[in-house]
Amino acid sequence: MDRKRSAAAAGQAWQIYRETLEPEAPGLWERIRAVPRMLKSVLRGQYKGMSFGTLGLLALGLVYIISPIDAIPDVIPIAGLADDTGLALWLAAVLVKASGDFVTWERSGRPTVIVGEPVD
Repeated sequence: MDRKRSAAAAGQAWQIYRETLEPEAPGLWERIRAVPRMLKSVLRGQYKGMSFGTLGLLALGLVYIISPIDAIPDVIPIAGLADDTGLALWLAAVLVKASGDFVTWERSGRPTVIVGEPVD
């Protein structure tokens, strides 16, 4: 990973962490506890803040981390672990950000969209 990409990733992770420290925003622990509820709501079709495509990418990323087959073998000292670590950090960042949006959605009373004609 080149310096620009790693700096951008670190900046994004810091921004997400800083968001958890804002007074009205859900904290990190609250976001972590909300992940299972969020996944259930997405699968049931109740929460539209996360697409099935994103959910699929998260699942594939988890399978890649768990799988013994890697794009860069772990026997290569630094690079072998860097791809797994980078992917794990991406997964964590996406889940923390999405679960924060989910908690905000829950706090607002779980508004739903009603399909139909607009009313004046």
